Amino acid sequence: MTSSQPSEIDQLLASELCSPLPPRRLFFTYVMNAIAFAFSALALIPLFSILWEIITRGIIGLKAEMFVKSVIDNGFGNAILGTITVVALGSLFSIPIGLFTGIFLAEFGQTSPLARFVRFIVSILTGVPSIVVGIFAYGLIVLATKQFSAIAGGFALATIMLPIIALTTEEALKLIPIDQRLASAALGGTRFQTTIRIVVTAAIPPITTGILLAVARAAGETAPLIFTALFSLDWSAGLLGPTASLPVLIYNLYNDPDPQKNQLVWTTSIVLLGLVLSFSLLSRLVTRKKKIK
Repeated sequence: MTSSQPSEIDQLLASELCSPLPPRRLFFTYVMNAIAFAFSALALIPLFSILWEIITRGIIGLKAEMFVKSVIDNGFGNAILGTITVVALGSLFSIPIGLFTGIFLAEFGQTSPLARFVRFIVSILTGVPSIVVGIFAYGLIVLATKQFSAIAGGFALATIMLPIIALTTEEALKLIPIDQRLASAALGGTRFQTTIRIVVTAAIPPITTGILLAVARAAGETAPLIFTALFSLDWSAGLLGPTASLPVLIYNLYNDPDPQKNQLVWTTSIVLLGLVLSFSLLSRLVTRKKKIK
């Protein structure tokens, strides 16, 4: 008698779970789903309107030779090169520091007072306006070197990217099960070996996603570069001189009365949009590969 009771209870629970919802709950579910879809569509209207405006007005003036000409020749090749340069410098400054900071917070510091302080500072950096970061880089590098430069722009972008990479790395490492750490320790691995060879290796996909998202944000920043890299109508002479970038090009030429320069703004917007979108899609592909595995 007692052995049959659990099976009867299981059958009752299964029938209860598989039974259809009452009409009142079904109606409530449909109404809430309709409201959610309606508000989602309403939120997407401004986004699609902006995309439509940029594409329709920018695609008209898009020509292949614009990718190899400078702004002074009605192109944006120097701005593309400048954007890649300052973002690469920002990545070079921020990725190693951000990775080691995230590893320290997740694996070694954890609840120590130093880790709490570092986590607090990093969290504050995520909320600092980008224009404040630009002013900080201006006072620290531009005034010291007495010139605008790509290095100053890279430093400003690194300050923006650093907290994103650090916090993403910390959260990615926390997702790795403790069983993997214990298995490595049981096989004789030291804490450093376990962290580098097991934990960090397993967390590479989400860490890469965080880095790509940080790069995508840095590529679209304007305010920090106005105070640091400034702008150049022609090809930059080097890392220690003013450097053009796509966001600053759009900012500087948007109100230009010349129709050609105004058209250049819309065409540049397409290129910048494609650049940022490519980094975002790449991060999604990395995450998708992680889920498949």
